[in-house]
Amino acid sequence: MNEIKKCLICGIGAVGSIYANKINEFDCNSLRVLVDEKRLEKYKKSPKIFNGKPLKFNYILPSANDYKADLIIIATKFDGLNDVIKNIENFVKEDTIILSLLNGVSSEEIIAKKYGWKHIPISYFIGHSAMRDGNNITHDGIGDIVFGVKDENKTDISDVELVKNYFDKVGIAYKTPDDMLHAYWLKYMLNVSSNQSSAILRLTFGQMQNSEKFQTMLKKIMHEVQQIAKAEGVKNTDLMIDEAIKTFYKMIPEGKTSMLQDVEAGRKTEVEMFAGTMIELGKKHGIPTPYNQVMKDMLEIIYDVSR
Repeated sequence: MNEIKKCLICGIGAVGSIYANKINEFDCNSLRVLVDEKRLEKYKKSPKIFNGKPLKFNYILPSANDYKADLIIIATKFDGLNDVIKNIENFVKEDTIILSLLNGVSSEEIIAKKYGWKHIPISYFIGHSAMRDGNNITHDGIGDIVFGVKDENKTDISDVELVKNYFDKVGIAYKTPDDMLHAYWLKYMLNVSSNQSSAILRLTFGQMQNSEKFQTMLKKIMHEVQQIAKAEGVKNTDLMIDEAIKTFYKMIPEGKTSMLQDVEAGRKTEVEMFAGTMIELGKKHGIPTPYNQVMKDMLEIIYDVSR
């Protein structure tokens, strides 16, 4: 492939809608948004509203066989990942690049079990949280897609340039760090520590930033991630907590983490991707993860009593 032209987006929630809207405005004919029949009817009757504007996309069902994507962006919740892996099958060709914007450090590994690592860079979204209230999504435009190759022996490094060229054309902000694995785990550290604790305590970023007691706890949670990251082969882990704290203070005070928004709306959280993965990796490496075990238990209780 010499150029990315056709894009498929899976998931138009708080993150997916940002990029679906951006690409749709650039060239609506080159974009398809994957939905099932239930969501198709729902969005036709009541479209998502992004920054006050109804989102109108060219939707496509998993059964369609007349569209092959050069780039697939996955932006669903973690509990929908297995369905997406199955549902994109008709749209994947030999050189289709797959970017997963899911939080965590495991989604690419899961996707690669079916489609292989050759065209799967590791990636994530970092920026101000989009605020989601029912069908209404608001975002101030501050954010980047961060992507790169985890292992050049497994993934085609030329895919990075193809995605960069496409994002430049569309106007999507991005970063390609020299040490992508370090950056990847740094975002995970921020999510594991602030997303989960904010959802339990019902705190905005500003409330978290203004509490010394909270920050003391935050660093203890980050320390668990730091130990696991080092065991997983991440370099320069001694710098990670200070780096994560700097990013934490850049978040807008009135903003809420995606997990807090899920809890407030009574939606299932992504605790398995955060605390669940941490506990599994802790067992793998013989590293205790008591903070993550407590947060996992508490978030599961919160969801149980909200149903």
